[in-house]
Amino acid sequence: MTGLVLALDQGTTSSRALLFDPSLAIVAIAQQELPQHFPNEGWVEHDPEDIWRTTVATAREALDRGRAEARGVAAIGITNQRETTVIWDRRTGKPIHRAIVWQDRRTSKVCANLKADGAEAMVTERTGLVLDPYFSATKIGWLLDNIEGARAAAEAGHLAFGTIDTFLVWRLTAGRVHATDATNASRTLLYDIRRGAWDEDLLKLFRVPRAILPEVRDTAGDFGSSETALFGSAISIRGVAGDQQAATIGQACFRPGMIKSTYGTGCFALLNTGETPVASSSRLLTTIAYQFGGKRTYALEGAIFVAGAAVQWLRDGLGVIGSARETGEMAGRSDPAQEVVMVPAFVGLGAPYWVPEARGALFGLTRATGPDEIARAALEAVAYQTRDLVDAMRTDWPAVSETVIRVDGGMVASDWLLQFLADTLASPVDRPTILETTALGAAWLAGHQAGVWPDQDGFSRLLQLDRRFTPAMAGAERERRYRDWQRAVEAVIGYARPG
Repeated sequence: MTGLVLALDQGTTSSRALLFDPSLAIVAIAQQELPQHFPNEGWVEHDPEDIWRTTVATAREALDRGRAEARGVAAIGITNQRETTVIWDRRTGKPIHRAIVWQDRRTSKVCANLKADGAEAMVTERTGLVLDPYFSATKIGWLLDNIEGARAAAEAGHLAFGTIDTFLVWRLTAGRVHATDATNASRTLLYDIRRGAWDEDLLKLFRVPRAILPEVRDTAGDFGSSETALFGSAISIRGVAGDQQAATIGQACFRPGMIKSTYGTGCFALLNTGETPVASSSRLLTTIAYQFGGKRTYALEGAIFVAGAAVQWLRDGLGVIGSARETGEMAGRSDPAQEVVMVPAFVGLGAPYWVPEARGALFGLTRATGPDEIARAALEAVAYQTRDLVDAMRTDWPAVSETVIRVDGGMVASDWLLQFLADTLASPVDRPTILETTALGAAWLAGHQAGVWPDQDGFSRLLQLDRRFTPAMAGAERERRYRDWQRAVEAVIGYARPG
């Protein structure tokens, strides 16, 4: 077979490889779970060698399952968990420490001190982001200050920083290419999203040496070629995008006003705002959606840290479910009189609250509350958090008020969740036939660049809708439930900030 495109989807809990043919059909999928490490409260780490090992292994497995040879693959596209930070030695290629994951909270006090010093206004104006440990810059600072000799080595030019895409490109090309794309650069707190350049004032603020930073390239562009020994033939790397931007592309949200919402470990909603960055008055993020031919398209983004992770907690932490698939059925048979509310702030609250010290809670428990009701509360929390984001988007960009929400990610296989989501948002919710939209976005970037797939309009026409969910809940009931959610969030924030 020829004209294939290999998408490498490196996520928070697994590494995946998907092989697409020229008709967008998935030829093969391979996946391996990725171990996470929690050395201290609020700390989350990955071993970069695990990331590398599982990425290469799944790529080889996908080629084997698809009975394909590397010489038949037109290009590789990479999509990745964003903000997760790796620093390695240029001389050896070896990481100096485990990767610090986007969920990690260890630099909360650093961010709080910078806010107290009045730094956030400048940071937000240039990066579109808020001062939060979620992003890469304070993670870089922690590594340079806590690993012996790291800061001196960085200033001498011996170390390299990257988000996961950059680390994979470096390894795939045997160190020939140290580059990222504009979407990943825009998540570091170091990149001026209007000028499209690393910002010297931000580098000084976060004490990050310029020498460790990668070159920033277009989302669809030339990122070198893989080493021949890895897959049997060299394969060109022609597309890179952070996972949420890749999902935006995979959903063909190319027109201003279009929204996608992805439900994986967390939930991330992006609204395409076109060529002009929109400053949020609602504590959303202004970010780069993609960059083609040096031209940037922007988005408003809302980030929820815990969505599918709450279901994972029900399985692995409480042991009340055997698999995520059970939750929709459990929610459907739960007692409606048990109005349990879960605020899954296990690693803090993201947009639009940004309270890193918050922690999770359950409200409304009675002796009659059981696993079914708790499972329902976990799914409902996903919908309520999404409404927080969409309401904020509607405030910042009123034209979005009637927009259909395009959804993807592992959780959207649940009809129960999507119907409740449509009810909560009072907006239609569209589920595509291809749920692997993050990988599809990365594949389209590479495939279009390699001449396999059509332009944006042609790609949009190829996508098909599986089902549209329309609101059915009465307005008064919708608002009553949402007010209960808001009261629960206020209580969690109040508990996190006593006095």
